[in-house]
Amino acid sequence: MGFEIKRFQGDVDEELICPICSGVLEDPLQAPACEHAFCRACITEWISRQPTCPVDRQAVTSSQLRPVPRILRNLLSRLCTKCDNSPHGCNAVLKLDSLASHLVECEYNPKRPMPCEAGCGLVIPKDELAEHNCVRELRALIATHQGKLNDYEQELAEQRLVINEHKRELVLLKEFMRAMRLSNPTMRALADQMEREEVVRWANSLTRARVTRWGGMISTPDDVLQVMMIKRSLSESGCPPHIIDDLMENCHERRWPPGLSSLETRQNNRRLYEKYVCKRVPGKQAVLVLHCDNTHVDEHMMVEPGLVMIFAHGIE
Repeated sequence: MGFEIKRFQGDVDEELICPICSGVLEDPLQAPACEHAFCRACITEWISRQPTCPVDRQAVTSSQLRPVPRILRNLLSRLCTKCDNSPHGCNAVLKLDSLASHLVECEYNPKRPMPCEAGCGLVIPKDELAEHNCVRELRALIATHQGKLNDYEQELAEQRLVINEHKRELVLLKEFMRAMRLSNPTMRALADQMEREEVVRWANSLTRARVTRWGGMISTPDDVLQVMMIKRSLSESGCPPHIIDDLMENCHERRWPPGLSSLETRQNNRRLYEKYVCKRVPGKQAVLVLHCDNTHVDEHMMVEPGLVMIFAHGIE
């Protein structure tokens, strides 16, 4: 709907009047052929009922409407109008193109957002301040958020069920492929590729780690206190099941590659293993040196699927 004519100062040109609502054009559009201009809301509602121009009845659709020429927009913007809040005491007279920005800041705007000064901190419309009750509003706000929280929790539970079902199906698929790989070379290659890609995805999800004190490496970790804790952490991080046992076997120097097999060789090869790309074992003073991350390392410094190195200190 257009602006009321009586709020404008002086005469308003007839070309600036909407033929539908008889108000000054608001957000105007024009018909393509006859170029008659209308308020956007007015012409949209009109065409939804009958697809013709209200003035000369030429056929027109919503998709054919286009913005009015710049000269018409300039004429509208120069009109001087009273503020919408003049009934509430605002005496401002301003150009039409400045009206929207003025209304946001107008101190007489009854819907202007105002902070509650009683202590609740809520921002509410100015005309609702007198009836505002902090306790009631805060209770309503808490109830709303609690309802949203309950909805999120229900959605999360449903998504967990879906994820668990997908995991179960994936496990069944992997078991089927492992059974088939023994007799089918193509299936064997496909299963091997899937397992390699699974390891790479898991490796990419881990945080990069930096070893500051290689001398703090524990080459013969305690099987119960250290190895089992590391294994649990790897499992919780999403470590593919088909490599977790091999990784845990590779946390002891008896399974390390020739370049790390003894204290003497480790000292001699220190410059080589400082080139390792290490990933942090979540929550532990330990790192993973995975084969997929360290293809640049010499063969005598790596084993498949990778190494687990436990430290007393020195992991960042």
